[in-house]
Amino acid sequence: MKKVVAFKTLLVLTLSLATISCKKSTSSKNSSRATGWQINDREGGFQYNTDFKEQETAPGLVFIEGGTFTKGRVQDDVMHDWNNTPTQQHVQSFYMDETEVTNMMYLEYLDWIKRVYPPTDENFRAIYNGALPDTLVWRNRLGYNEVMTENYLRHPGYAEYPVVGVSWIQAVEFANWRSDRVNELNLEKAGYLERGARITEVTADSNFNTDTYISAPTLTYGGNEEIINPDGRGRRNVQVDADGNETNLYATRETGIISPKYRLPTETEWEYAALGLSEIRSYNLYRGRKKYPWDGQYTRSGKRKTRGDQLANFKQGEGDYGGIAGWSDDGADITNKVKSYAPNDYGLYDMAGNVAEWVADVYRPIIDDEFNDFNYYRGNVYTKNAINDDGTVKIVTPEDIVYDTLSNGKLIARNLPGEILQVPVDENETYLRTNFDRSNEINFRDGDRRSSRKFDMGFNDEETNGTKKESETSEMYNSPKNIVTRDSLGNLIREYDKSNNRTSLINDKVRVYKGGSWKDREYWLDPAQRRYFPQDMATDYIGFRCAMSRVGSKSKLKNKTKG
Repeated sequence: MKKVVAFKTLLVLTLSLATISCKKSTSSKNSSRATGWQINDREGGFQYNTDFKEQETAPGLVFIEGGTFTKGRVQDDVMHDWNNTPTQQHVQSFYMDETEVTNMMYLEYLDWIKRVYPPTDENFRAIYNGALPDTLVWRNRLGYNEVMTENYLRHPGYAEYPVVGVSWIQAVEFANWRSDRVNELNLEKAGYLERGARITEVTADSNFNTDTYISAPTLTYGGNEEIINPDGRGRRNVQVDADGNETNLYATRETGIISPKYRLPTETEWEYAALGLSEIRSYNLYRGRKKYPWDGQYTRSGKRKTRGDQLANFKQGEGDYGGIAGWSDDGADITNKVKSYAPNDYGLYDMAGNVAEWVADVYRPIIDDEFNDFNYYRGNVYTKNAINDDGTVKIVTPEDIVYDTLSNGKLIARNLPGEILQVPVDENETYLRTNFDRSNEINFRDGDRRSSRKFDMGFNDEETNGTKKESETSEMYNSPKNIVTRDSLGNLIREYDKSNNRTSLINDKVRVYKGGSWKDREYWLDPAQRRYFPQDMATDYIGFRCAMSRVGSKSKLKNKTKG
């Protein structure tokens, strides 16, 4: 009996000590090391998510731990292009889509656009039409491909096939839309938005945008209080301060609920992820075994169970898009269903074959690793929020939508209602900075006139016999300039550049695409190979996948121990 009493006493003491320890730990966590003040005090003051553990993996993505690798190390260079130079780069950890964006994923986007901005309304018709993939990319002058033209995008038989006919601009807009829909759902689940409003209440005048919610949450959903301040606030961390005012009505970045944005991966990220250097990286890369996203120098499997099977979907030779029907076939003649082939070591599917993929970078044949070898990317155009006279951010309304006429004559919306109007950064942001000096940094150190040592020093042009002659570097990216305008009736006027003095197809509107496709030979399956295409045009062999930056720790593995 005494033993039982002693045991119960010991148990009570242990639980008491644990409770006290827990309270101390909690108190310590919520006590500021800067001021000693209480964080997350019920009476108000500084509020912060001190329980945040780690960024959650967003829908469709897989984690890619960052590291150092050699970018641009091609295994073969039969084209002899001045296009690639091996450079050592470091990539921060990030996330990338497990598969290419599929037809069904893109159709969900089109469905949302059609519901919110009905094309039956003349004011919004160009929004929906500008988002539609170009299904005519399947046509061939000497081939019968009408079945793909009519069915590939929408037929359920192609639902899980990668979407094609999407320009770089359209891919970026899809990523922006995806960011808003994911964050909208996150906030709804956390109780910050009315449940179901994202489906039943959304209109052109009343919708959700992530940046708007962060900067001016009361302007989200057109300022509809029933949506942005729903009943049942007990689901959130809403508090009442000493004066009786409610605080924490809206989620902020400090809550950890708002996810970073989906975007196109940079070229460096894409190549790093495609190589799949998750194990024995040095051996795979520097000994040359990592020619493709899989180990070895061959495109067929050497494993016992799958020996001889093709590891990707690509063109095997002239007139050979799949192989001989039967066992030797790679299973596809055009694109194939995603996940039809084994993933690489990161769990990414089709990083070689199926479709080539858009990446974020503006194309230049040189990689300037001497200036930067960390998260390398060419294409930065910095903007800021437009501000009204009263100091509030300027929200785009249905009357403020700006449309661009692309080089092919198509219209595309550059902003949508509910978004914050963006304007270029100016001297207020750039004055005396050493890391950037203007809004558009696309041409920085790329070999053109602006990169020359005489730029902006009064020596850009040389005088010869009384006439001015442009310096040679100014002509490096002298691409054709076709002009599309509209007359007073809205009819398109297409003017073709007929100059014989053009020296390049490269300009600030051509983007890099990576990876081989169903239409490419084995040569292009090497992740280091790079090509370019106009950002406002599309093909039947270029698709895309999204990426997302990692915030917080570089690795998901905690408490690493050395053996």
